[in-house]
Amino acid sequence: MKSSSRKKAVRSNPKYHLLASWWARHLLVIAIGVAGTWLFLYSRIEWSPMHRWNRAVGDMSIVLVAVAMSLGPLSRIWRSTAKLLPFRRELGIYAVLLAFIHATIILIGWVNLDLMRLVGFEFHPGLQKYVMVQHGFAIANLIGVLALLYGLILAATSNDRSLRWLGNSVWKFVQRGTYVLWWLSVVHTGYFLYLHFLDFHRATPEPNWFQWPFVGLVGAVLTFQFVASSATLYKVRRRESAAS
Repeated sequence: MKSSSRKKAVRSNPKYHLLASWWARHLLVIAIGVAGTWLFLYSRIEWSPMHRWNRAVGDMSIVLVAVAMSLGPLSRIWRSTAKLLPFRRELGIYAVLLAFIHATIILIGWVNLDLMRLVGFEFHPGLQKYVMVQHGFAIANLIGVLALLYGLILAATSNDRSLRWLGNSVWKFVQRGTYVLWWLSVVHTGYFLYLHFLDFHRATPEPNWFQWPFVGLVGAVLTFQFVASSATLYKVRRRESAAS
């Protein structure tokens, strides 16, 4: 009876209804995404418009993915954060949407819809054919395309209808791919933050201020995962010891 009364009290709390409402979660994540993108834009006002928008939506996308990746481990470290777990779905959906916008800006504004340029080739007038000139650019973009395609699959199946259609076990298997998406995004972002502008034949711009925050972001996700895994292992070992 006490447990039932406690559950009813929690459900009568307005904060609980806010977290339980899918539309409220969508609106909140949209607001965070818009505000974060605007801050990234404002912080690089000296850049060209294309690169400002390109980096702003790309960086905000990986921030949302990082937050989504952190919620699971955090819920195991601090039980009170478990109420935030439903936000993982909306965070993932809008992270993928921002990544799609990021890819569109690159296709139109950077490589001018030339898919050969997207994978590191440039047209050589003398040879009258495409030649490879940016190996790293090609690999990083292919990794980014792979991450986007996988992200679109995850976003498309992040709903209750897909859960019912695929079944619980298959749906969970697909959604566990967020770890794959996360590391593909880290590699893709890391290349453009640290390596792309080091070529000797290309002018080197001022370092991107997001370099160290990016390290902190990745480090935080790894730390949360390590601490949560260690805590879970400790509890399992304690139960095994008590049982024996």
